[in-house]
Amino acid sequence: MEREDSQFSSHLRRPLLELLIFSSQQLLVRPIVKYTALSLFSDRFVPSIFRSRETNLFNERCEGKCWLLHPLRESNLQLFALVSIWVSSKLHDTRPLSVKSLKSLGDMVITDQCFTTRDFAEAEMVFLEVLEFNIGASKVTFIFLEELLIQFRELSKLGELVSLELCMDITDLLYETGQTSILFSEPQALAASILVSAYFFSVPKQQWEFPLLPWGSFISNHLVTCTFD
Repeated sequence: MEREDSQFSSHLRRPLLELLIFSSQQLLVRPIVKYTALSLFSDRFVPSIFRSRETNLFNERCEGKCWLLHPLRESNLQLFALVSIWVSSKLHDTRPLSVKSLKSLGDMVITDQCFTTRDFAEAEMVFLEVLEFNIGASKVTFIFLEELLIQFRELSKLGELVSLELCMDITDLLYETGQTSILFSEPQALAASILVSAYFFSVPKQQWEFPLLPWGSFISNHLVTCTFD
């Protein structure tokens, strides 16, 4: 069972996250909403459900009656991906997304099954139960990435050459390829790595004349801080 679940999770990871990113674009949500949804879904929800399947925890919680988890179909995971955006919108937006807008998008992107608005509400409750209602967004990489980019631009004019859009593209790629899980427990370190990568992509090599030692200290301070937090 463990091997099958691992293969299942690995096989579906990229298309699920591509769907989440695409859906965020279609819904025109703010970056913080998208990246909080990615964090909740990819870094916490999916790992939790597969760990729970291994320990039979879902049978204890749902008494085997939760059709969204038994069996765990791809279409159900797609539903949970949309629900993660919904939950994130409720966290960050004064006027959250409506369930009707999510259902309308779900009818377009989920082809194997048609979910009702009631299904979305039920999936939201299951999603929150799996996360044990711990939906804090303090460890979202995007928050630290924005902060680092602002501070870097204050430190050097070359920071203006590094676009937030490129940083977000790199972040999306890391999520899609499953690389974020390595540094999830240290979002500051992940944010710093993304910013450095964006710098080398954005700034022409002949302009790499910024003070290396201050920049190294700048990044190192954030890595040390996140290590002891």
